[in-house]
Amino acid sequence: MAQYEVNNSSIQTLMTWIRSGEVAIPEIQRPFVWDSTKVRDLIDSLYAGFPVGYIIVWKNPDVRLKDGTISAGKKILIDGQQRITALQAAIVGEPVVGSDYRKKRIKIAFHPVEQHFEVANPAIEKDIAWIPDIAPLYEAGFDSFNFVLDYCEKNQLDTRMRSAVNDVLTRLQQIQNNNIGVIELSHQLDIAQVTEIFIRINSKGVVLSQADFAMSKISSDDRYGGNLIRKTMDYFCHLMQKPEDYDAIVQNDGQFAASDEFAKIKWIINEHEDIYTPDYTDVLRVAFTFKFLRGRIADLVSLLSGRDFNSRDYCESIAEDSFARLKEGVLSFVSKRNFQRYLMIIKSTGIVSPSMIRSQNVLNFGYALYLLLCDRGENAAVIEKVVRRWVVLTILTGRYSSSPESNFDYDIKRFQSSDPMKFLRHTEEGELSDAFWDNILVTKLNTSVASSPMFHVFLMAQVKMGDCGFLSEQIDVKSLIEQRGDIHHIFPKKYLQKCGVKERGLYNQIANYVYTQSEINVKIRDQSPKEYMAKVKIQCLGGGAVYGGIDSWDKLMNNLKANCVPQEIFDMDYTRFEEFLELRRKDMAQKIRRYYEELLR
Repeated sequence: MAQYEVNNSSIQTLMTWIRSGEVAIPEIQRPFVWDSTKVRDLIDSLYAGFPVGYIIVWKNPDVRLKDGTISAGKKILIDGQQRITALQAAIVGEPVVGSDYRKKRIKIAFHPVEQHFEVANPAIEKDIAWIPDIAPLYEAGFDSFNFVLDYCEKNQLDTRMRSAVNDVLTRLQQIQNNNIGVIELSHQLDIAQVTEIFIRINSKGVVLSQADFAMSKISSDDRYGGNLIRKTMDYFCHLMQKPEDYDAIVQNDGQFAASDEFAKIKWIINEHEDIYTPDYTDVLRVAFTFKFLRGRIADLVSLLSGRDFNSRDYCESIAEDSFARLKEGVLSFVSKRNFQRYLMIIKSTGIVSPSMIRSQNVLNFGYALYLLLCDRGENAAVIEKVVRRWVVLTILTGRYSSSPESNFDYDIKRFQSSDPMKFLRHTEEGELSDAFWDNILVTKLNTSVASSPMFHVFLMAQVKMGDCGFLSEQIDVKSLIEQRGDIHHIFPKKYLQKCGVKERGLYNQIANYVYTQSEINVKIRDQSPKEYMAKVKIQCLGGGAVYGGIDSWDKLMNNLKANCVPQEIFDMDYTRFEEFLELRRKDMAQKIRRYYEELLR
């Protein structure tokens, strides 16, 4: 089987294909990311006769229609969109959509005498020596003879120069006859093969994800509303991060702005939470996992193509059903009620900042699980408990850090086919045994990586339990995190370095980290715990306040316990630093366990 064919086509022919729909450009409403100077350079390369690379298209499979006839599949442009869009902007004169979703013209100017291209600007537009926009030269019926005559008269060029200008303009117009290589990939290739071919052919080494191919498939569809599904995802994610572009989107894409889909996402411009900020890939993954009970995005591409996994044939009814289910999944994702309720559950775990969770896949599966349980009609209280605990479990175990698609596939099927609470309990018995809490978690806490998920879960426990910062009487950990407070060393870094502890991976152990107020940390400076805790002790026995506002022994003991600081701290200097780390890791692990077990209450 031939994996792909390579042919040459003229720019003019390629433009005709695109206008007729034979080649579908996905993401047609998405922003044009090239700088205007790159458009100029592309035209300059074509004028000089230089090659401008290949474009890659992937042929949709032919599908069997309801009447038994076969419909030929379109070709989807999966690489070369920026070049094609640049040619449409410069030669056809079509406006492009910028990163702010506003339409703009990119005018490429040309100096016929110097044979030089430039991006048009006010100075060039006033200079009669320049053609300020080359697009009119390619319009049907363009009068080249009179144009050259008029240009030469304005610039006082003689007859000899008139002939030269005419030759230059003819050469410029003929760039639309230049050939571009078109690589057509067979529809029988799976995503893994397409990805491999793409990487080998693409000189830039850009890696497209399976989600990118799926999005190309979705956005190039105009039969079952795939293009509307794509816009729903794109605009939802964009407006979440840049609500100020709302008016520009409405103005630029009025037809979609008047649709039911847009009405269902515009609420997001008033949402100010940043704990979960999905991109279109996240929306796609959640919607697919929830509605199709699958985790492998490659399967979605096949289903949207109409593939019957049993007969290996392609049927229109499967494609139609797949697009309908995907739309339902996307609309469930962008639902204000669903999204806000899910965020409420996430925050109830103690996650109050996006910095506290590193894995987007944890949040993605959590949302897919939430939507599935809602769709099944589970009790709201059960949904909250299961989702809350599952999110924390997957952080602790790193369940989705490797082979996430396989684990998504396995987990969503089990939650669908069994009692969710029973599956949760079964997983906990296997993953979170006493050995995990007493040994494995303690070992995982032995790290100097401040972004460690284990440290974040410890902070989540502190937030959930309302703990105050180290030596703080009133300021809680939640407030310190939300205000982007500092993480400080219980054994000050400068103190340890002064005592000969030079290994960064030792003094920066997360068991040496604690949230506390900056002013407390500044006063502690480079003292040993034995020194500064002696002053805190005096402070609690009636002495003046030195470190924070704790003024009683009971308050101090409660604060040390909340921060998992062992009482031996009063007698510790650098000689007992590693002993301190071992003691605190065990205390931190037990605090995390108590926190986790309380999540079902």
